[in-house]
Amino acid sequence: MTEEAIHMKAIVVKDQAAGTAGMTLVERPEPQAAINDVVVQIHASGFVPTEMEWPSTWTDRAGRDKTPSIPGHELAGVVTALGYGTTGLSVGQRVFGLADWHRDGTLAEYVAIEARKLAPLPGDVDFTVGASLPISGLTAWQGLFQHGRLQAGQTVLAHGAAGAVGTMVTQLAREAGAYVIGTGRAADREKALEFGAHEFVDLENNALEDVGCVDLVFDVIGGDVQKRSAALIKAGGTLVSIVGPVEARPAAGLAVDFVVEADRAELGEIVQRVRDGRLRTNIDNVSTLDDAVAALNPTERRRGKTIIRVRPRGHGDW
Repeated sequence: MTEEAIHMKAIVVKDQAAGTAGMTLVERPEPQAAINDVVVQIHASGFVPTEMEWPSTWTDRAGRDKTPSIPGHELAGVVTALGYGTTGLSVGQRVFGLADWHRDGTLAEYVAIEARKLAPLPGDVDFTVGASLPISGLTAWQGLFQHGRLQAGQTVLAHGAAGAVGTMVTQLAREAGAYVIGTGRAADREKALEFGAHEFVDLENNALEDVGCVDLVFDVIGGDVQKRSAALIKAGGTLVSIVGPVEARPAAGLAVDFVVEADRAELGEIVQRVRDGRLRTNIDNVSTLDDAVAALNPTERRRGKTIIRVRPRGHGDW
């Protein structure tokens, strides 16, 4: 690295045991665009707390230690440089998307990312909103339509219905013509219903079994709840899980676990629904990069996504 390397502010982690409490704000060299990459100046970044448990946060694809690493995988910003051979995007374009699990992430002023992992962000969608969509939106979309093969008229049991993924699952399933039963804690009822659940089951006080048979279970919890949910699935139905390999399989249905993937066309579908009012985001807190460490170590339970606003409004915003 030469003396002239330009630096940027970034959040890094280097101690898996410390988790989010081990985050620090540091100066790092600005990334360069490799073949098929673009560099994006990040305006807003999303973060999922479970990243601290993902092996890809700590090691590269070959299993080598890659710390100190920059976490965060959701972003919205503006393209500032194109790598050799990169097509489909241009410098100055507003974009949003999902960064590679194994590369440095989005809690930084800039990120180098494969162009195919980004989609255009329309000018009438705020960067903060754009950064809240990729993981929860794509997870819901892929779980319902790709893996769950959801059809109109089916019944969906959406666990964690007031959470970042659950509110997306509820809205997309309802829009597709499904009947949605949301679950969560008693305190989540109002929010789950507000985001479109037809019914709500308080997992602490209601009997899950009372919901009857369902076509699709969208599981974000695992464990005992997954086992009890599997027993409710109709013949030919599907249990879709985002919490690792499925332990409890439906007697006469499918069980699928998946890891969300970047998809430009699906990101386009999701952001179009935001633009025309069919889909609302679930943002609980917006913080700055300087205050990100505190914001990502909340003292109380968050009831939606935390978005880090990396560049203040007025810097290329509408």
